Order: sequence, then structure tokens, then C-alpha cells
Amino acid sequence: MKPSVAQLENLLALKRHEGPGEEYWQGFLSEFHQRQQEPAEVGSGLMNVFGQIGTWFADLGPSKWVYAAGLAYTTVTVAWILIPKDLMLEAAPLTPVNYKVVPAPAPKNEHPAPVDLSSST
Repeated sequence: MKPSVAQLENLLALKRHEGPGEEYWQGFLSEFHQRQQEPAEVGSGLMNVFGQIGTWFADLGPSKWVYAAGLAYTTVTVAWILIPKDLMLEAAPLTPVNYKVVPAPAPKNEHPAPVDLSSST
């Protein structure tokens, strides 16, 4: 049995009013934004670290300033404790050395035998 044109129009009118709820759209938007930001976060090495630090500082709140100041204070304190202040270097004992300079033997002045460059050879 084929539906009539009026029945199809009624069915389409009902379907136009159907749609997902507000929770679906909020979840979709948050997932969409998260997927958009993933390629920007994918990286390697030092540039990725700088990117993460930049992102972290981009959305700073008051508590993150406190964390950053605490981290800087801790780093300076640990460096101050671990770096030695007075290095005691002992000088190596001096020992006299006697060098005897021997002159090199004089080169021999031997002349090679004359080479015959005539055309008869």
C-alpha cells in the first residue's frame, strides 16, 4: 500500500520538529573543539614543550601565578643549595724537569747521479 501525498506531508512535518536535545549539542560542541585543538597540541621535542608552556600561561588564573612563583622559588632555592660555594682546588706539586736539547744531525748533501736526457736513450 502506497502512502498518499497528504500522509507523506504530515510525516515530513512531524520529522521537521524532531531533533536531538540540548545536551547532545553541548557534548558535540565540546568534542568538536577538543578535536580542533588536538592537531595544534601534537608535536615533538622542545617546540612542543614551549607550546604547552605558552598554552598554560595563556589561560592563567590567580592560582597558576602562585604555582609559577612557587616553582621559580623552589628552583632557585635548590640551585642555591646544590651549587658548591667554595671549591678548594689543590695545586699540583711543582717538580723540576731537566730537558736536554740535542741538536739534529746535519743533513747529508749528496747529489744524485746526473740523469741522461738525451734522445739516444
